[in-house]
Formats: sequence, C-alpha cells, structure tokens
Amino acid sequence: MTSTVHRTCPLCEAVCGLTLTLDEGGHVTSVRGDKEDPFSKGFICPKGASLGRLDEDPDRLRKPLIREGELWREVGWDEAFAAVKQGLDQVTERHGRQSVGVYLGNPNVHNMAGQLYGTPLLKSLGTRNIFSASTADQMPKHVASGLMFGHPLAVPVPDLDRTDYLLMLGANPLESNGSLCTAPDFPGRLKALRARGGRLVVVDPRRTRTAGLADEHVFVRPGTDAYLLFGIAHTLFAEDLTTVAHEVNGLDEVREAAKHFPPDVVSRRTGVPAEVIVRLARELAAARTAAVYARIGTCTAEFGTLAQWLVDVLNVLTGNLDRPGGAMFAKPATEFGLARRPYTLGRWKSRVRGLPEANGELPVATLADEIETPGDGQIRFLVTVAGNPVLSAPHGARLDAAFGRLDFMVSVDPYLNETTKHANVILPPPRALQSGHYDFALLNFAVRNYTRYSRPLLPLDGQPSEAQILARLTMIASGLDGDLDEFVIDQMLRKAVDLPGSGVEGRDVAELRAALDGDSGAELRLDLMLKLGPYGEWAGKGDLSLRKLLDNPHGLDLGPLEPRLAEVLRTASGVIELAPPQLIEDVERLRAGLEQEPPEIVLIGRRHLRSNNSWLHNVGSLVGGSNTCTLQINPADVARLGLDGEALIRSAKGELRVPLEPTDTIMPGVVSLPHGWGHGGSAQTVAAEHAGVSANELTDESAIDVPSGNAVFNGVPVTILPTSVITAH
Repeated sequence: MTSTVHRTCPLCEAVCGLTLTLDEGGHVTSVRGDKEDPFSKGFICPKGASLGRLDEDPDRLRKPLIREGELWREVGWDEAFAAVKQGLDQVTERHGRQSVGVYLGNPNVHNMAGQLYGTPLLKSLGTRNIFSASTADQMPKHVASGLMFGHPLAVPVPDLDRTDYLLMLGANPLESNGSLCTAPDFPGRLKALRARGGRLVVVDPRRTRTAGLADEHVFVRPGTDAYLLFGIAHTLFAEDLTTVAHEVNGLDEVREAAKHFPPDVVSRRTGVPAEVIVRLARELAAARTAAVYARIGTCTAEFGTLAQWLVDVLNVLTGNLDRPGGAMFAKPATEFGLARRPYTLGRWKSRVRGLPEANGELPVATLADEIETPGDGQIRFLVTVAGNPVLSAPHGARLDAAFGRLDFMVSVDPYLNETTKHANVILPPPRALQSGHYDFALLNFAVRNYTRYSRPLLPLDGQPSEAQILARLTMIASGLDGDLDEFVIDQMLRKAVDLPGSGVEGRDVAELRAALDGDSGAELRLDLMLKLGPYGEWAGKGDLSLRKLLDNPHGLDLGPLEPRLAEVLRTASGVIELAPPQLIEDVERLRAGLEQEPPEIVLIGRRHLRSNNSWLHNVGSLVGGSNTCTLQINPADVARLGLDGEALIRSAKGELRVPLEPTDTIMPGVVSLPHGWGHGGSAQTVAAEHAGVSANELTDESAIDVPSGNAVFNGVPVTILPTSVITAH
C-alpha cells in the first residue's frame, strides 16, 4: 500500500514543493513537482527528484561515532553527549571560552533546526570565534545592505514576474536555481520576462546556460564587476539619466566617486567595450521598470562588497528600488521585531590577523590562523554543524592540517567526510523525511510572498531530532538544565507583550503560551512566529498560524511584493545611506586597481544543476555526465599553451592535475573549476569513485574582500602548464 505526501524540497534556495510517493515501508518510490504549490507550480529539478535516494543513502550515519585513534566506534546518544561534555569542560577549564570555535555550514540555511537552534547554541558557547559559510559566499551582500538600509537581511530582490529589464551579473540561476533570490522555476520566470517583451542581459566570464537564454551576454573579466557598475553609474550622472525616488544621504559623494570611472577607462580593466557600458546605462534608465541583480560570482571577488553596494546604488539611481518591477523587499511570514539599533561592523576583531567581525562572525579565511597560532584565545575545541570547510574554505589543505591539531572536535553531520574525519565525536541528524521543514531564511529573499510548512513524514525510531541534538549541545554548553524551547518561547512572548503595537501588547504571557499549537518545541516556536508575524492572527492583520499551514499542505500564496522600504529601513538617519563611509573609503582601493595589469590567466568557480557545494556527490544519479570535475578553458588558450587532455594548474598556494574541457563558452584568459569536489579517500562510496579535485587547494586565504572579510574565489591568478612538466621535473 502506498501513500502520497507533500513537502518542501530542502536541497537549494528555490523552496520547490514536492509530491512524494512512499511504499508501506516508508521508502520513496517517486518524486514529482507539487502542481498545487502556488509558488513552484510543479517545477522540479534533478536535485529534488533525487531526494529519496539522498534520504536513504546507505553511507549516512545512523548512530553517533566516537573516534579512538584512527578507529571509529558506534555509541549510544548518552555516551556521545557525555564525551562532548567532558571534552568541552577539559578544554575550557584550562583555556577559557575563547578557546572554543564554531563553524556553521551552508545546509543550516536550508534546515529548520539550524535556523531555530543555531543562535542559542552560539550564545551558550560564549565565544567570539564564530565562522560560517557566509564569508565564503554572500557576506558582501549582507554588509552592503546593512550599511545602506540598516539591516543585513534587508536585501532587495528583483521583482522577476513584473520587471521589463533585468541586468544580471555573476549569477547562473539556470544551474543554481537562484540565490539570495528565492524563485522556483527561475528559468520559466526568465522566459516569461522575455515573452512579455522584457529584456535580459547577463554579464559573466562564461556563456552559461543562463547567458544562453538571455537577449545579450556580455563577457567581463573576473573580479571587475565593481568597475563595470561604476562605469554605468558614471554614465547615468554624466548624461543626467538619474531618477532618485527616495530620500537618500550621500548622492553627491557617489557622484564624485563615479567621476573616476568613465566608461573608456573602465573598459580597459573589465574587457567590456565602452560603448556597451554606455548603452547598458541608457537601457536601464529608459526601461519602464528594471532591476540589477548580482550574485556569487561578484560576491566572492576582491571587491565583492563594492559590487553588491553598486547593484543597489544603480537600483536607486534609476528609480527602481522598492517599486513593482524593480528591486523589492519580501515580507516573510515569520518576520517580527526587526532590530532597531543601527547596523555596525567590526565590533571585535580576529586575534591573529585583526580582521573585523561582520554579522557576529569572523571570516572563515582566518580560521586556520586561529587554530594554529599559540596564545590566549587559540582555538582548541571546534564545533562544526553541517559544514565541510576542508572543501569549501580557501586553502582547504591548510585547514585539513589545522583540524588535526585541535584538542577536541565535535561535528553534527550525517557523513564521515573530509572535515568530520577529524572530529572526536560525530552526532548524525536524522533523515530529511524524519524532520520538519520551514524556510525561515530563504523566504526573506522570495520574489513573491509565500509560506509553507512540512511536518516530518517518517517516525524518528528512537533517534533524537536535529532540534533535540542542537538543544542538548546548547544545554551542555550553558551548564543549565530545563527545556530550551520553553525558555525561548517565554522570552519571545515577554518581548512581544512589552513591544508597543505588537498585536499582543499588554496581554498575559501564560494565556498566550497556552494558545500555542504544535507537536514539538520547534513547531511551538514556529506557531508563535507565524502568529506574531505580519500575516498572523496575533498581529491583527491576518489569520496565519501553524494550524492554517497544516490545513494547507501545498503552501499559501501571500501576494506579490509590495513597496515597504519604510518598514525595513533601520539606519540611524531613517533614510537610505547611499554612500556609507566604509565603502567610500574602499573606493580608493578600487581606484588603485585601475592601473594594474590583469593577470594572464585567472581561475573562477562554477555551479552545476545537479550539485550543491559538496552535499550531493554521494548520489549516483547526480554525478557523471556533464556534472564532472573538469577545467573549462578556451580553445585558444589550449593551443597557445600547448595543452592536450590534461594540464597542471598552479597558484601561489598549490597545484592540481586536472582534465581539460576546451570550450568557447569561457573567455580567453579565464579557466573554471567546479566547487565542492576533492573526495579522494572519502568514506562516501559514490563520492570517492567520482573524487575530482578541490579548487580550494589553489585559493588563497590571505585574499579577502576588505569590508566583509569574504573569501576570494573568483579571479585567482594561476599558471597553466602541460603535464609534461611533471615528468620533466
């Protein structure tokens, strides 16, 4: 006997609805797109279709592991947590709480437990040594948004379904499914834009699948997007094409900064003809509605924060910020009480390199420094949650060695992988289908307001939920007993009843707590956030609650994006800060680069539709075919360098032998390796058979985007040599 169930796909940022068929044993027999989901409308990609195989991966850990020398021993949960407590106590009693470090991986963003319990865990550990995948990915966008709008989650997204003109840089949503822009069926939305007479322009060093769909593709040298964007701004000012529709501070400062980047000068640095730069500016200004959108290719570069800032500077200058068809702010169903204090950077700095914090964390580019360097605050105890920084952080080989020097390491992870092999204790979370799912983070960036909750589909069979694992770690770190969820709920309710205009102002906390619904602490907290949120039954503006989501398993459409700049602005001035001093200061670094000769060859990364970082390389149906670890290179460079079949790629940090994939889709002087590979010797069977190489053996941990601390993965100078030099050497 089979059953049909529905849930949200947790494997990328598109939040697609899935319809699953399960047999009587709880095994997934088919996965289809949920046609009744009002947001994804039946769209599905190969990753979503593989959810059943991933969920039942035989290499997933089912029980905790304790490492004893080079051997692993399966243990019960109580023994595992006792070992964690003993290790933490021994390290902190000798070296203090600043000897503890934490790394949170990208899957936490796709994970209900990670979103609800990550912050309490960090607070209980009491350390400033906090690192995450954010500084290997999108931190420049959060910093730019924080400085301009006063909050790091105030991220404008292109209103894809209504815009007439989309300028896209360093993004490939036909492969990534979108990022910091939650849009199921991104390909369909782009096709619809063109079908209604709109125009799509893609700027990228590769002619990606997205660029192939566009009206126009513009090649640009990696890492020079900020120059290009400044060239467009220069033209808008010079030709009096600006239409600023909001009150701003710093317009004159931006105009003055843009004077140094005329299109003819910028062209020499970017490789984009000056006439193209001028035309893009005129097209943006003339379009009835338009949006500029840029993603990981621009974030993981030397001037990532300047590029992300200039994206929204252009949206402001063309009058397209916070209006239908432009760049708008989502209104997520669980939004409540955005912080009122102005956004700040650098509240503390890293011990070794003095790098400033951003959003409460330090750059992952300095994690190895903090482990290797003796002294007060040296990291000796490390917690990793759902991350594999050996493959995802810069100069991963150095991190690999550094992890081996730790006194103690605990990993919350379903796999024994390149990072967790160093752990003393591995605590595996349950399968996805045994877990509830709500996209707290990703719906902050949705192109249409929407909400959906998926309850666990299968029983836990005696295993703790991931929420319970993280809650228990939190209680171990805090030294307290009790129910973490009840503590958090009580604190949230007390804040809400004391907040003027909250909808529950002045009400009784006990009465409100008794009205919450849910089968677990996580569900009770979700119910609370929904009821307090902008559509909630306690906000006086709707009737949203957990019960309503359970009654609507396909999700709820909450309407198109609406102008709401006044609601999200949190700057001290109360207006858009168009010229934050930290970014105007960094413009000087950009100006200095105008006179630099570009390297002969630079390395960039790339994404694939069937990959998500290093997560999915143990699913047989997702590896092979075109999803392989090859070095894409222009045929002209192959001929010029005398290459054949394979090549040696060398950087300041390392070298790799890689198979070549000659293609004219990549511009001369640029080569591309995919991200997340390098599984040689892995305990994951399929991944080991398709090991590939890690591009982050070549990247440089000393190279960062200065304002945000983000690692630089695009525009890495490299040398390409024939493999014959290996034999000769």
